Amino acid sequence: MVHGQRTAPYGSWASPIGADDVAGGEALPEWVDFVGSEVWWTEPLPEDGGRAALMRGGPDGPVEALPGRWDVRTRVIEYGGRPWRAVSTDPADGVVFTHGPDQRLHLWRPGADPLPLTPPGSWAAELRYADPTVRGDEVWCVRETVADEEGTRVTRHLVAVPLDGSARTDPGRVRELAAGHQFLTGPRIEPGGDRVAWIGWNHPDLPWDATELMVADITPAGALSEPRAVLGDLAGPEPRQAVTQAEWAADGSGVLYAVTDPDGWWNVHAVSPDGTVRNLRPAQEEFGDALWRIGQRWIVPLRDGTLAVVHGTGERRLGILSPDGALRDPEGFVAAGTEWISPATDGRLLAAVCAGPRRRRTVVVADPADGGVTVVRPPSGTEFDAWAPAPYTRAFDGTDGEEVYAHLYPPYSPDHAGPDDELPPWLIFVHGGPTSRSALVLRQDIGFFTSRGIGVADVQYGGSSGYGRAYRERLRGNWGLTDVQDCAAVARGLIAEGLADPARIAIRGGSAGGWTAAASLCAEPDLYGAAGVYFPLLDPVTWAAGGTHDFEARYLDSLIGPWPEARDRYEERSPLAGADRIKAPFVLLQGMEDKVCPPEQSRLMAERLAERGVACEYLTFEGEGHGFRKVESIVTALHAELRQYGEALGFTPVL
Repeated sequence: MVHGQRTAPYGSWASPIGADDVAGGEALPEWVDFVGSEVWWTEPLPEDGGRAALMRGGPDGPVEALPGRWDVRTRVIEYGGRPWRAVSTDPADGVVFTHGPDQRLHLWRPGADPLPLTPPGSWAAELRYADPTVRGDEVWCVRETVADEEGTRVTRHLVAVPLDGSARTDPGRVRELAAGHQFLTGPRIEPGGDRVAWIGWNHPDLPWDATELMVADITPAGALSEPRAVLGDLAGPEPRQAVTQAEWAADGSGVLYAVTDPDGWWNVHAVSPDGTVRNLRPAQEEFGDALWRIGQRWIVPLRDGTLAVVHGTGERRLGILSPDGALRDPEGFVAAGTEWISPATDGRLLAAVCAGPRRRRTVVVADPADGGVTVVRPPSGTEFDAWAPAPYTRAFDGTDGEEVYAHLYPPYSPDHAGPDDELPPWLIFVHGGPTSRSALVLRQDIGFFTSRGIGVADVQYGGSSGYGRAYRERLRGNWGLTDVQDCAAVARGLIAEGLADPARIAIRGGSAGGWTAAASLCAEPDLYGAAGVYFPLLDPVTWAAGGTHDFEARYLDSLIGPWPEARDRYEERSPLAGADRIKAPFVLLQGMEDKVCPPEQSRLMAERLAERGVACEYLTFEGEGHGFRKVESIVTALHAELRQYGEALGFTPVL
């Protein structure tokens, strides 16, 4: 025990980090870019109903860039994507953006009100726009047309929208440029304007399974020639490749850079004008990630011919990659953070969000020339940094012989220590996705638990991205098995090493993580003493039969098996069908506007458990979708969750 600390039971420590601090006390900036010499970004405001504001740096701190309460957010593929872009390098030309409530594309110029550029849909959010770029007097972007409010019947096109606003009353003024795939990224226009590239894929694939990189010539009239695939073959034999990002070289060489994985890792490849493809740096590390949101990027070409790249295995460092394959990580970049997202450039400087084990999300400008890093948007929530644990990553032995990675956040408080004869409770965190990852960074939601004396193990189970295709595909056909076994392996590893009390293990997760948490209660009824389950998938049978939005409508083909041929697997692994095996109490939290995981499944689970007398606190949240955005929702959910852990694991939490 450190001098000045007082001894108190684990889980009962008083903490200054409240649920309201988790909900609104930590800025989560994203979609960074330059507007002239300034850096702008979007930032959700939980205190304003989760509205995503477009922000810019100011002399007294960040300020909103747009006049009025604009919500800069797109609902394309429900998970969203890049919602804004500067019209040019001249700030006076303004920005184009998608407004959340109506999903219409708008133009804003300084000194004027935003001008709608696209027509309204026949119902709110019927027409959605994302990943814009400007060519001449038009905005080129992805348009998504949703035929039903459930989002199950959708078509997508690359379109050109006039900047003069004429299409807002004349829909015929929106030009359709290309289609050909069920799913599309936004266009990448070659410097000089002669060619355009984009990525496409079709069901049953998702963008981490197989995609095609398409290129078309731009005619003098602004139309596109017949597109051709320069990478990927959706109809080709295994192994296929998943192009996850493409960008043209900024030096006018005509080279198209693509992040793709024919060798099992997302490496950077150069596609020459003659069609020759070269892996710039063959390595067992990732230079990209799963494309969950349209317009994400991990590489940014610079004017000097180099590329800024976000790379690593299980982490994301910012480095500079030369066309000859040389890679350097400037010391200043390394010191600034181990996780970098949303890189952008003005051609020379870089802007991005960085974070790390001891640093919260921070918007910075980084200079490749000297490695200098300047803060543009300081992190919030730093008043609680003294209560942050010293996290670390380690591997556990999985049941199938594979290593299972987990980020461990031990309980810590400068004010408290646990009794010598007591082991702390541990909470197994299961990230969503499941083809996704979570980062080893300073996080308010984790500090909420660790500062109260509860350890957190953030498991990167088989199927997680960041460790190559083979690790991702451990989950192929095995969802509900591999993920459940890997979480149990981490829990049992903590117990075997004397770090955790076997009677005080809980599990929590949202979305796909909610599925794994619920499936774990069915498969491991004696391992977990409680659970927190957020907006989960609970019945894959209903989901596969058309009960979710179209982006993930065929996801289970790879995760479980083709439908309906593998129906028996769907039924065997369904947490809803296996509810009679659940013994542990848990809290079930559901947004009623969820288009991804239907609320009906949570309601049925709560009813079945109530019939059996299993304690399940079922809370619903009106106006919330797949992920809670409002302060009051997050606070209510966290309080209910913490109370449940205390009752089940034998401690009295301080709310």
